[in-house]
Amino acid sequence: MHALPILAAVLIGLLLPLQALINARLGALTWGALFAAFASFLVGTAALACALAVMRPAPLGPGLGAVPWWGWCGGLIGALFVFAGTALVPRLGAGGLICLIVFGQMVGALLLDHFGVLGQVRAVDPLRVVGAALVAVGALLVVKPWR
Repeated sequence: MHALPILAAVLIGLLLPLQALINARLGALTWGALFAAFASFLVGTAALACALAVMRPAPLGPGLGAVPWWGWCGGLIGALFVFAGTALVPRLGAGGLICLIVFGQMVGALLLDHFGVLGQVRAVDPLRVVGAALVAVGALLVVKPWR
């Protein structure tokens, strides 16, 4: 595995708690979490529009009409993620929020891989289950629900 993609993923991961904190603060200073999530997507959409204008991607093959309905759901999931993070970070803290999200991602990814949803089947094996369990233990240690 190459180091650059790993480093990029870690750096982006470092920014996610900051994004949640910024959005939560924006919500507190304005009209709440829903507005902050909207503003976050608005700024992100503008940034992506600029990047598309600069990069000038190749023309579409069969066209946007050929995209199945589920191909448009990523944005909805992203909006839910940003809104939930904005609303939950004041209650859970940045560390707790990210740990719980990572645990949910781990379980979801294992299930999606196991059943080959939109990709190649990668069966769940005992080692991967142990890895997910370690993530769960780590999340519990950070969140400390027994306090």
